Amino acid sequence: MTSGPYEATARDFTVDSTRPLLERACRIADLDSRHTRVLRHHSNAVYLAGRPPHQVVVKIGRPGPDPDQDLRDAHALVELTEWLARHDVPTTTLLDTLPQPLFIDGHVVTLWHYLPQQQPMTTRAIAAPLHALHQAPLPPITRPPLDPHTAITRSIAAGRILTPRQRHVLLDRLDRLMPAWTALCSDSTARLVHTDPQHRNTLWRHTTDRLRQHAEHAADPAVLCDLDDVTLGPVEWDLMTIEIHSRRFGHPDTDYDAFCHTYGRDIRDWPGYPDLRDLRELRMVTTNARKSAPGSPQAAEVQRRIDGLDHDPNQQWRIL
Repeated sequence: MTSGPYEATARDFTVDSTRPLLERACRIADLDSRHTRVLRHHSNAVYLAGRPPHQVVVKIGRPGPDPDQDLRDAHALVELTEWLARHDVPTTTLLDTLPQPLFIDGHVVTLWHYLPQQQPMTTRAIAAPLHALHQAPLPPITRPPLDPHTAITRSIAAGRILTPRQRHVLLDRLDRLMPAWTALCSDSTARLVHTDPQHRNTLWRHTTDRLRQHAEHAADPAVLCDLDDVTLGPVEWDLMTIEIHSRRFGHPDTDYDAFCHTYGRDIRDWPGYPDLRDLRELRMVTTNARKSAPGSPQAAEVQRRIDGLDHDPNQQWRIL
């Protein structure tokens, strides 16, 4: 569903610019826009709209350079989400009361069922839905292969907070790490991968007080969300993402050990761990460099991370 042309850029992606889009999406979906709040506003703008018990998550995509490609990707996401549900992969689900995606002023908009969260996500709980995704058959929907080289190169080129010297150092680091990635892709079977599984991209499925109290011990207690970048690649990428988030963002070691036990694998025991760890962290740092405005607190945190890449693998990172 399309609503008007608009020359949108990622630099204009702010709460002030996305709130009018939210209001238009609410009108299309017949939702109350008077009671909305921002859940997240970084890679995408994520709002909670409506009033209990009829609340909906409205997700507004950050515009890319090609709006037509954005829309094609969004249609593929809708197809993939529906396919995952049919194959019992625990994920969030789209609102089914209107055709999706919406396309409003150059932005892709999707609407999702809301799962209220009353307790922090644990690392262990991510294991079951992630394992289900990795074990799912390959879908008939075309998905591009995971390509960290292109993503990192583009982020370095677009990052306004990076100096020429930093660009050179980061590109050199990428060149040193890519042979290990090429070897991994040659030696492993491509599976469905989330590409960014972590605590903020996983939700508790159960919402009642009674079920929530025992949620972590129930069957399939958690579901994966933020499915935009689900694609084909080595499962090691996802497992490394979990390890990095656990180590860099202060999650308990015992919780990560429980994740490894539940999933059935500890990526730290894999011989390719050091190189893939460094490549995955480079991807995280350069992505955040691209999204951060000069002089912002986010930019200062990215600079701190860059300074520590070669010196402290256990440096604690602040959530952006």
